[in-house]
Amino acid sequence: MARRPSSGSLPLFEEDIVPTFRFEEDMMRDGFMPVAGVDEAGRGPLAGPVVASAVILDPQRIPDGLNDSKQLTAARRDELYDAILATADVAISSLSPSSIDRVNILRASLEAMRRAVASLPRTARFVLVDGRDIPAGLSCHAKALVKGDARSFSIAAASIVAKVTRDRMMTAAGVTYPQYGFEQHAGYGTKMHRAAIKAHGPCAIHRMTFGTLKTSDAAHDARPLPIPPHKGEG
Repeated sequence: MARRPSSGSLPLFEEDIVPTFRFEEDMMRDGFMPVAGVDEAGRGPLAGPVVASAVILDPQRIPDGLNDSKQLTAARRDELYDAILATADVAISSLSPSSIDRVNILRASLEAMRRAVASLPRTARFVLVDGRDIPAGLSCHAKALVKGDARSFSIAAASIVAKVTRDRMMTAAGVTYPQYGFEQHAGYGTKMHRAAIKAHGPCAIHRMTFGTLKTSDAAHDARPLPIPPHKGEG
């Protein structure tokens, strides 16, 4: 049986990390209700938005199987996405590739998280944030949890909602820009994606300050295609 990590610290072994509702319960016992978890998807890709979600779970109706979205199959993420939206308070926000290029991916990710928390239908009294950084401008107390999506049910739920939302946005982008295969790699720097950029140049949803795009001849020679509208832009 996995050992429970002490509050605020990582366990000694990776296999000991399991999501629970304990962090949320600790905050609620201290009088902070409701508690939200927040996470993002899309920090690493060469294209597409960064998407954040904030989730306030109903302690009496927590969906079974919540975990870090990366540990779940796409089919299981879709199932949990529906279950989360049916039982919890959820908000989603995204920042566009041009915004990411303007302010950098870390600041864009944190701003998307802040906007998601601010958009919740109920005001959170405490926020559990995945990672090491807390978004500036939150109107409540917050705690950063390293690997929080594998430790907190609320953050795990937020990671699932953000991941499924972004994957669906990139699938739609694949219809608009079929030459890049966004529906297959979601904008990450796969061999297929890099070959498409080399052959066709970047389009308007590529992040021009990222990696090889920043200095590539394609970045200077190609005429960007128009960016498709999408819901969730905040």
